[in-house]
Amino acid sequence: MRRQPLVATALVLTLVSLASAAKAVIEDWTSQAPGGRGVPSGWTAYTTLGGRPAYDFVITEDEGHRALRVASHDEHSTIAKELHVDLEATPILEWSWKVVEVPAGADVRKRGTSDLTGHLVVVWPHFPEALRSRLIAYAWGTSEPAGSIERSRKTGTVTFFILRSGSKNLGRWLTERRNIVEDYRSVYGERPAEGPKVIAISIDTNDTHSSAAALIGPIGFTGP
Repeated sequence: MRRQPLVATALVLTLVSLASAAKAVIEDWTSQAPGGRGVPSGWTAYTTLGGRPAYDFVITEDEGHRALRVASHDEHSTIAKELHVDLEATPILEWSWKVVEVPAGADVRKRGTSDLTGHLVVVWPHFPEALRSRLIAYAWGTSEPAGSIERSRKTGTVTFFILRSGSKNLGRWLTERRNIVEDYRSVYGERPAEGPKVIAISIDTNDTHSSAAALIGPIGFTGP
């Protein structure tokens, strides 16, 4: 009669172990010092041409969420982190975010207004990077239709997935899940030959000379 509790316990431990194995935490900000400003530890500054990055970033607590708050005014700041992801086991990119402000007048469908509030970019680098790299950006637009997919009007290497847009749900914590294998296939017509090598967080307001702000919570890859 004592075997049933033991079997049940073993089953629970196995399920917990499998769940842990099927999740790769990329960043949860818990190892970062609260109040820390600028480029977080473990991340690298990435400068874009004409971006004039200010890196107005701070580690904060918001409604029980440890997060990186990113803000921008008339500049473009991007940070990047190296990735090692097994897309067979963990093809789902999952993150939480709270968008506070979108850049007024922005629209990535126009070269002259191609700005975005805080967003994530998944990168498959290939040499030469400016011509052959493949980047998928998951963004919250200002005026683009939610659910739309837009190629960058500035570079042929970036494709924007506009997950949400406008003022709806601004100021609320939300969780997103994207199968990056399927998203990659929808853009390039094939499955990625390998996992992405870099993930980036970017915020961009220099085209519209406006302001934007967002909080980025934990980022990870999970199983389907």
